[in-house]
Amino acid sequence: MGLTTDRKEQLIKEYGLSGTDTGSAIVQIALLSERIQQVTEHLNKHRKDFSSQRGLRKMVGQRRRHLKYLKRRNLAAYKELIQRLGIRGV
Repeated sequence: MGLTTDRKEQLIKEYGLSGTDTGSAIVQIALLSERIQQVTEHLNKHRKDFSSQRGLRKMVGQRRRHLKYLKRRNLAAYKELIQRLGIRGV
């Protein structure tokens, strides 16, 4: 149920500064967003999977902390990223 290696590499190339940029906040947020979408789809089918619900809440919190950090450090990149990912109903 995790991200495939190909999809992960594709996201890193799309959002990263280089092909090996896996640690920047922007890449981390993009990877978490993709994973959150997958778990959300899983939970639509399996509503009583409480361990996955807990994992989803943890991932959302982690993404929220990364977004907060990015907003403090680089407001322009933050605004561009939330628009590209389609999050935060702005």
